[in-house]
Amino acid sequence: MKFSKHIAQLTLDCVIFGFHHKKLKLILSKLKLAKEIYALPGGFILQEEDIEDAAKRILFERTGIQDLYLEEFGTFGRANRISDEDFQLFSGIAGDLYPDVEPPINENNQKMRIVSIGYYALVDFEKVKPQKIDLDESCDWYDIKELPNMIFDHQEMAHKGLQVLRENLDKKLLFNNLLPETFTMKNVQELYETVYDKPFPANNFQKKMLDLQILERLDKKYTGAKSKAPYLYRLKPRT
Repeated sequence: MKFSKHIAQLTLDCVIFGFHHKKLKLILSKLKLAKEIYALPGGFILQEEDIEDAAKRILFERTGIQDLYLEEFGTFGRANRISDEDFQLFSGIAGDLYPDVEPPINENNQKMRIVSIGYYALVDFEKVKPQKIDLDESCDWYDIKELPNMIFDHQEMAHKGLQVLRENLDKKLLFNNLLPETFTMKNVQELYETVYDKPFPANNFQKKMLDLQILERLDKKYTGAKSKAPYLYRLKPRT
């Protein structure tokens, strides 16, 4: 029996978050289809590949960066998650990129289920230039609040990724993964306010962050401010 290189009916999709100008953005690809429709970066998983290794491979293809923060956030496998129209649209171009994967049609000419594993990744926006693949007409950053028409249940996946990010940002102290190596306290507060979509009192927020004792204040000050220059911070090295 000859096996395909990829696992049929199992895909992986990534919600890649970046923070820029007080907006939370994610990478989407505009697909080469007859209608204007977008998708999360993703793909099929190789037979010999660990799931997390597949996520790292896809992230590297789309960002050009390795060793990004990533975390699995859910499995998406509703029986009706893919409409007939989306299935017909996507199966044609997917066959060009994954010729070894048979179209998931059963003996009754009905589409078979495709299950997707969702990962979210956090990147420094300034370091990433989204990269397209053969399936894409283009690939770029999009505001999470202004998502375009997306294929399958990818919009649901994007919002689930945001929900999990909100649960983990403070609990796991993930903010540094979305910021440059050095940042101001205002940068951190703006990030929190953007992710949680609500304001935080400045004095209380700064006290909370400093009380965590995870930040190192640098002698060097940020010079771009018009008024008194605030201090720069960075995450303390792990011991």
